[in-house]
Amino acid sequence: MTTHHDVILSPVITEKATKLTEANQIVFRVALEATKPAIAKAVETLFKVKVKGVNTVRVKGKKKVFRGTRFTRSDFKKAIVTLEEGHQIDITTGL
Repeated sequence: MTTHHDVILSPVITEKATKLTEANQIVFRVALEATKPAIAKAVETLFKVKVKGVNTVRVKGKKKVFRGTRFTRSDFKKAIVTLEEGHQIDITTGL
């Protein structure tokens, strides 16, 4: 059984993600097997807000070389959560 904390791993804090907060959207890093309804329910439960919609992006891991050793970074999934008007999340406070 997965909990809401297993679905949402962390907020994404980048320049682009910060700019999306103006459009009432928050970006989270989520579990690879998380579904859109599960992400919406987790955000509503953890932050006590209403979710309007969820878009997801699977990001493939990059191939890297460090000191001659080749490796691939892990794949991950991002969720862009759109909130209803009048609802906000302050992601700097943490879960």
